[in-house]
Amino acid sequence: MHLRSSLIVPLFLLCACSGGAQQTDESSVVASGQEPFSVQRIARFDEQWAMAFLPDGKLLVTEKRGRLILFDPANESKTTITGTPAIDYGGQGGFGDIALAPNYANSHRIYYSYVEAGDDDTRGAVVDSATLDPATHALTNPRRIWTQQPKVPGNGHFSHRILFSPDGRHLYISSGERQKFDPAQDMSTNLGKVVRLFPDGSVPPDNPFAARGGVTAQIWTLGHRNLLGLAWDSQGRLWEDEMGPRGGDELNVIEKGRNYGWPIVSDGDHYDGRSIPRHSTRPDFEAPKTSWNPVISPSSLVIYGGKMFPQWRGHALITGLSSESLVDVEINGDRARESHRYPMDHRLRQIVQGPDGALWILQDGKDGDLLKLIPKSSKSP
Repeated sequence: MHLRSSLIVPLFLLCACSGGAQQTDESSVVASGQEPFSVQRIARFDEQWAMAFLPDGKLLVTEKRGRLILFDPANESKTTITGTPAIDYGGQGGFGDIALAPNYANSHRIYYSYVEAGDDDTRGAVVDSATLDPATHALTNPRRIWTQQPKVPGNGHFSHRILFSPDGRHLYISSGERQKFDPAQDMSTNLGKVVRLFPDGSVPPDNPFAARGGVTAQIWTLGHRNLLGLAWDSQGRLWEDEMGPRGGDELNVIEKGRNYGWPIVSDGDHYDGRSIPRHSTRPDFEAPKTSWNPVISPSSLVIYGGKMFPQWRGHALITGLSSESLVDVEINGDRARESHRYPMDHRLRQIVQGPDGALWILQDGKDGDLLKLIPKSSKSP
């Protein structure tokens, strides 16, 4: 199906404020027609979860049921990559994130996360790497890099975002607490943690808990819930967004060895109405740089560094699921605050910055679109 239009789609035709969407500050919501970008529909996928640009401008797109697609924006062609692993699909589980190896130009290796079945109706996220054969469009020579431990029942809070450090020396993985609460504070598991590894899956000796060995050695930070966005800023700081419970979505700076408090503290409460002590009551835990109550349901994150939208340079741009919005967060030193919110009338799964500085967004769910955001003054290609 060809979705690219020769016309840029005005935002007021694409979206409107979502009825019932939860807003932290309605004054930050930008009225339709005042947004600084135009939206172009590029292609449609089925339960898409993540994307990554190849050096030639093509995109790799994962779909939750297990398909990996090579998409060429130039001619809108789609090629299914063969050799993908067996996926445990259901709930929040399935094929997940994707990233190029730092030496991709020479190795043609990619990294990808997905949910793997275990014994007795358990499951957990894993990260593998494989060679992408450009001639046969197949994955070959797969290698296991990381496994979420332990595998547990349920289909939620896998997180499994993957991100390399700017110098390519380290691999960071977000590991959700699988809706089990206490594992986020349990140092014998890697649930509810940010994990730091070498690209081959081995543990760097300067990890904060490396001396303890085992799965504990992988841990970079702990006390997290459902971490769905990882991004570096220009100062080399790692930022992360995660979903809180009923309220309390967070944007954090990830600092070596720190404990972020879940489930002991939160800026939200339990779904059954039970209160949770606020971050302010426990200064020994790392507090978020900003939080949302009501929630935005953050699903991904970029720190913008391109030239196409100079007003956003250095800002955090967060896609929202329940909020159906693109959230602009201004970062000033060690502080952050929501600046604007752009209603998009659809659950949003991921945002990435393209090679030219354009922003590409995957809508969530079946028959979701791949969108391209460009400045209103730009002309459609």
